[in-house]
Amino acid sequence: MEWLLAVVLKISKVLNKIAEITLACMILLTVADVILRTGRAPIVGTYEMVGLLGAIIIGFSIPFTSWVKGQIRVDFLILKLSARARATVDTITRCVAMGLFFIIGWNLLILGAEVLKAGEVTPTRHIPFYPIIYAVGVVSFFQALVLFCDIIKIFRGEYE
Repeated sequence: MEWLLAVVLKISKVLNKIAEITLACMILLTVADVILRTGRAPIVGTYEMVGLLGAIIIGFSIPFTSWVKGQIRVDFLILKLSARARATVDTITRCVAMGLFFIIGWNLLILGAEVLKAGEVTPTRHIPFYPIIYAVGVVSFFQALVLFCDIIKIFRGEYE
């Protein structure tokens, strides 16, 4: 199981690095557009490109954020429980979240196929939607795997 945890952590870091680079590109694009707007020469399609980049940033940053427990967690009630009860609650919530991300991933793959078949693209730059939908769908399945790794860590007593 150690190899699985190591591989999932490595892939999570790579996905997070992609999100970081994408965020930097989004910032540069936005700043360049603002500067060029003052000279009456804006970058055409900035709004739609920022939206697509935002989907990549959010989707690709979720697995690593989840791995390092970087999300907000309101657990003042759970902290009053015994260690065994906390592990049970954590396991149940991870199972529910795994199911949720599996459903999200599945539906995104279906949506991606429909968008590809319809040939939908962004209105201004004509950028196809389907690669980003597929990518976020695959990352959703990966997030379910990250949550499975959390369950492994819970059973090993390494989660807290």
